[in-house]
Amino acid sequence: MQPAATTERPPENPFTILGTVQPPSPSTGGRSGPTPLVPDIPLEDGEQYRFHFDMSKCVGCKCCEVACAEQNNNPADVSWRRVGEVEGGVFPHTQRLHLSIGCNHCLDPACMTGCPTKAYSKDPRTGIVLHNADACIGCEYCIWNCPYSVPAFNPARGVVGKCDMCHGRLAEGDAPACVDACPSEALAIEIVDVGEWREMYRDEANAPGLPSADDTISTTRLTLPEELPLDAEKADLHRMRPAKAHFSLVLMTVLTQLSIAGFSTTWLLSLSGGSASVKAPALVSLALGLASFAASPLHLGRPAFAPLAIRNLRTSWLSREVLALSAFGLAASVYAGMLLAGISGAAATGGIAAAIGLAAMYATSRIYLVPGRPSWNSRLTIGDFFLTGGTLGPLLVATLGAQHERALLAFAVVAAVLHVLLEIWRFLGFVRSEEHEKQATARLVSGPLSRLFLLRLGLLAAGAVGLPALGYVGPGFALAVIGALVGRYLFFVSAVPKNMAMPFLERRPAA
Repeated sequence: MQPAATTERPPENPFTILGTVQPPSPSTGGRSGPTPLVPDIPLEDGEQYRFHFDMSKCVGCKCCEVACAEQNNNPADVSWRRVGEVEGGVFPHTQRLHLSIGCNHCLDPACMTGCPTKAYSKDPRTGIVLHNADACIGCEYCIWNCPYSVPAFNPARGVVGKCDMCHGRLAEGDAPACVDACPSEALAIEIVDVGEWREMYRDEANAPGLPSADDTISTTRLTLPEELPLDAEKADLHRMRPAKAHFSLVLMTVLTQLSIAGFSTTWLLSLSGGSASVKAPALVSLALGLASFAASPLHLGRPAFAPLAIRNLRTSWLSREVLALSAFGLAASVYAGMLLAGISGAAATGGIAAAIGLAAMYATSRIYLVPGRPSWNSRLTIGDFFLTGGTLGPLLVATLGAQHERALLAFAVVAAVLHVLLEIWRFLGFVRSEEHEKQATARLVSGPLSRLFLLRLGLLAAGAVGLPALGYVGPGFALAVIGALVGRYLFFVSAVPKNMAMPFLERRPAA
């Protein structure tokens, strides 16, 4: 039910906070007079609700965080609204300010675009970005996609969740819990003209300690203090630590690329008349692929709902990956069966399977090209994934005794050398980058993760080049696989996400 409309609408000011006059009451914290909590007129076409945050009023009490958690029954380590700290100036003239941010209910929400299950939707009437927990499988892809890292994973429920502007309260004319709880009136709900905001006013969604509003067209309007230091930045700017490892994804992506490349290699060899010698490599490659497919749901918060991941083929690369990998598994199984039975036409079927597999590998790499993770968001990621397969696939086939061993090893050597050069080039690019997140990744790789980085390069060189040159193909393949797993582990843990400002003294959840 919408709040009752006033008789006259204020014209031509998309930033007006439209309040109501209310007497003091417990729900407004005892405040009287104008209370800019919610607009007192209904939305018109081309408008939506948005948050307004006044940094000059925020005292950092975190009442908004607590009220949000209580309203949504979230545990202590799951926050849908977060209060960060921004600091700047030169001693003794320094300032520390606070920044309260929930979901920005963006005009181009990346969480909705990337979600494979269509768990996100943008309400056409209010513009609020909603999340349906029943449709969520807990893949956390939306967290990677969002440049603000707004969605939060709830391990107890196995799903993510985020601020929905307390749309149920808003529909009844009540302010969201965070707005209602703020004692300094730093938060409010406003109406914004979507067209004008998209074209003219986005700068007012930018602030120190936040990613650029242009990434997803954030609608949150921010009022900054008049004397904000020019060097103001988030207080946790230089705090870095390795990210979540995603071990199941490390294993799944490496085995998938090994399987597809090994299968494609056996198919190419079969065209040269060596079909008898490629039966074992084809079966082993297929078995590895099927094993990786079976293990892939392990990284989900709700593995039983994995089939829902195919619902958003139009915009989600994760949905496309699931479909392509499933099609590859089916086509490769048919090819292997035809090869074993000696049925004519196996070569054509194998070619179709190989093409689908390469498309699946491409879809897998595209999953990680997201603006929220700058160290991933590069074509070098695509090269990394394909060179992993290009190194391991031929080595696997050579290890299993297929014909043309020299050609296979030569291809693996070329792929491995290119891969080493790519890794070094990517690291140097992070060092030279002006993006804080890429520089932070470089510091992680050259600091606490430096031994793993050198180990990864050494295993790749020894496994794909050194040992095979000495005639130890099998041990070389084993070292190359271990090197690939180490490299993929580094890929995940060294990624520094874009994020909103966090407190200088971070609250760490219990282990």
